[in-house]
Amino acid sequence: MRTVYLIRHGHPAIPLGERWCLGHTDLPLAAVGRMQAALLPCDSELLGKPVFCSRLSRAIETARPLCPSPRIMDGLEEQDLGEWDGLPFTEIMVRWPALYAAREQNPDIWPDSAETTESVRRRMHAAVMRCLQETDGDIVIVSHKSAIASLTGQRPKLSHCSISTLSWDGKELKPLEVGRVSRPPLSEAVCESLLTAAGTPEHVIAHCRAVARKAMQLADRAEAAGSALNRDLLCSAALLHDIARTEPDHARLGAGWISTLGYPEAAEIIAQHHDPDSEDLNEAALLYLADKLILGSREVTLEERFAQSAERCQTEEARAAHARRFQAARHIEEKLNRS
Repeated sequence: MRTVYLIRHGHPAIPLGERWCLGHTDLPLAAVGRMQAALLPCDSELLGKPVFCSRLSRAIETARPLCPSPRIMDGLEEQDLGEWDGLPFTEIMVRWPALYAAREQNPDIWPDSAETTESVRRRMHAAVMRCLQETDGDIVIVSHKSAIASLTGQRPKLSHCSISTLSWDGKELKPLEVGRVSRPPLSEAVCESLLTAAGTPEHVIAHCRAVARKAMQLADRAEAAGSALNRDLLCSAALLHDIARTEPDHARLGAGWISTLGYPEAAEIIAQHHDPDSEDLNEAALLYLADKLILGSREVTLEERFAQSAERCQTEEARAAHARRFQAARHIEEKLNRS
C-alpha cells in the first residue's frame, strides 16, 4: 500500500481576505503563503519523499521547502476557469450577476469557457498515476484546490497548504484524510524559518532576537514577583513581532499573517507591540517594554529610545501618540520595578 500526500499551495499574491478566481493564472506566493510553505517541513511524514508539483509558480514555491528541485508534472494544474480566470469575485459578481448567484448555490457552476470538473478529475488522476509509475514508495504532490478536490471530493476543507492523503493499492486511489493543516509549536527554529520566508531583513531579525532575549529577562523579574506568564508564547511573539517591519502598519499586518497561520494568541500580542491594551504585567506589556528597551540590537533606556523616535513625529497627532506610548512604557517599567 502506498500513500499519496496531496498539498494545496500556499496563499497566492492576492490581498488577505479577498476571493479571486484563480485557475491557470500564474501568481507567485504572497509572504503569508511562503510562511505557510515554510511550516511544511515540520511535518515529518512529508520528509524524504519524492516531491511533484504543477507548473504554476505558487505550486513550485510551495514545494521548494520540501525539495529544492521538485519534479514538475503536467496535469497537476488548477482548473482552467475560462473568462473568469484571474478575476476577483467582486468583479465577477458585477459582470455576471446571474451566473454568480447560481454558483453560490452550486459551486460546480462555471462559465461555459471553463474546464469541466470531470475533465479536471481525469487529467489529475492520470497525472497522479504517472507520478506513482515514476517512483517507489510514498510521494508528495503539490497541486491546487479544485484539482485535489476532484480526487478527494472535499473542496471546502482544502485551506492553503492543507494536507490530504490518498491510498494506492495498485488498483484504486482512495481518500484517507482531507484538509489537515500542520501547525507546529512556535519554537525558536520555526520562528526563524518564518522570518526568513517572510523576507524580513537580517538587521530586523537581529532586532527581534535581541527583543526576545530582553523579554525573557523581564519575564524572569515578573515571575519572581508572582506574575503567571506563558514564556513560550512571549518568546515566539517577541521573535515574530517585527516580521512585517518593512510594510505599512506592520504591527497589524504581521499579526494578520501570524493569525492566518493559525496562531491567534501570538498574533494578539504582536498586534499590541506598538500600543498595549493594558499596562498589566502580561505577555503583551512585557513585549511592548522589551521592544522599547532595544534600539537596533542594542539595549537602551526608555528616554534614549523615545528621544530617537521623536525625530520622526512631524504632526501634532503623531507627537501625542508618541507621548502616550512613552508614558505607557514608563508605567509598565515602574510596575516591574515595584514588583
